[in-house]
Amino acid sequence: MVLRFRARKIFRLGPFFISITQGGRISYGIKIGRFTWNMKTGRKSLNTPGIGGLTWGNRGRH
Repeated sequence: MVLRFRARKIFRLGPFFISITQGGRISYGIKIGRFTWNMKTGRKSLNTPGIGGLTWGNRGRH
């Protein structure tokens, strides 16, 4: 099994975040409490206690 290290930098300003990967891809969204909405992909997620969580919406790349 090969594990890859992927560098990522996340900038936060209140509930807004911008994520930049080592390849230069940019993603942005909103995080309020346990709810996260990625505006670039349309993916929404809800962090639940314990292992796992709920994710819905578009999971494809643009």
